[in-house]
Amino acid sequence: MADKLSILVVEDDDDISRLLCGVLRKDGHDPQPAYSGTEALLYLEQRPWALVLLDLMLPGKRGEELLETISARHGCPVIVISARDGREPKISALRTGADDYITKPFDLEEVSARVESVLRRHRRLPQQPGPRPPLRHKDLELDPEARTLTAGGTELALTAREFDIIALLMASPRKLFTKANLFESVWGEEFLGGGDNVVGVHISHLRSKLAKGNPEEEYIETIWGMGYRLKT
Repeated sequence: MADKLSILVVEDDDDISRLLCGVLRKDGHDPQPAYSGTEALLYLEQRPWALVLLDLMLPGKRGEELLETISARHGCPVIVISARDGREPKISALRTGADDYITKPFDLEEVSARVESVLRRHRRLPQQPGPRPPLRHKDLELDPEARTLTAGGTELALTAREFDIIALLMASPRKLFTKANLFESVWGEEFLGGGDNVVGVHISHLRSKLAKGNPEEEYIETIWGMGYRLKT
């Protein structure tokens, strides 16, 4: 692997933490274990991270609270690794800002593959020579260099996926994007059955954040049975 990236591993079980850190080192990354939500918060404040692997059942600050904090203040991608199975915990984590969700017990090769997939998606916007100009639509202003978005003058705290979705829509304001278009462009994977729900969850969460910036405006239009586009 070309880049050695710093990855925060938030897991209170010492054996599981060692396994996760071991596979990350094997893949050429630099893992930092944290054994509680409070300890993880200290590391998050110290420096930026390429990725966070996050257990939900933690001592100190709960994993759900930590996920909210990362989503609102730090913006780095998060993979939840939890023993909580079933539809509701996964949807809740995705709505809060998780980029992926792995259920314990897990396969280490799958963890490795998902980590690389999330990192690849997070870096997927091509680097262009020279600064890229801001994108504007209504009172939205998106800075692709700083990866910031303001609505009505208010800067919004977006996850990496949410930013990539709105950037894609604003780059082609007249285009109608199907869920398959969005999933394959933003997630960088083939669109299969689960992708439909994942896109819907992220669009819903993005709309909620846009409404906080300007509750009087609607920015994303749903064309039922077809997909999404910017609302003119």
